[in-house]
Amino acid sequence: MDAPVDPLQRLLIQQAVNDLVLRSAACVDSRDAAGLAALFTPDGELQRPSGTPLQGRAAIEQAYAQRPPGRLTRHLVTNLRVEVESPRRARAHSLVLLWSGSSDDAQGPQGRPARGAQQVGEFRDRLILTDEGWRLEQRIASFVLHLPEAAAG
Repeated sequence: MDAPVDPLQRLLIQQAVNDLVLRSAACVDSRDAAGLAALFTPDGELQRPSGTPLQGRAAIEQAYAQRPPGRLTRHLVTNLRVEVESPRRARAHSLVLLWSGSSDDAQGPQGRPARGAQQVGEFRDRLILTDEGWRLEQRIASFVLHLPEAAAG
């Protein structure tokens, strides 16, 4: 059984988990499939909004490496709440606003146009402290709302 978590330790865990959640979004947006996979435990699970579960680092890396080359994304992560369960376990819930576009579009003074449905989703994460640091043991990603492309344009 794990020892109780003192207030300073709780804050440090919350910050480490917060950093991990934000790094995961940055890896996806920068097309760093290997970096994303490394944020999971070796047998970690990622359930994408499509419902397709990816099991293990190799499956996660392979799936994200196959994203279309011109696809641009920005995951704006907000309302992150971390529940510290023990010195080695935590859960996190965050909201995500996903914007997409294409690098094939010309970049103007306001950037490139957003394309596709703009979506609000959530990450429900289970995390564990490993020898490598905090890692995602399970992420369930889902969409909650969307603005269809026709309505956005």
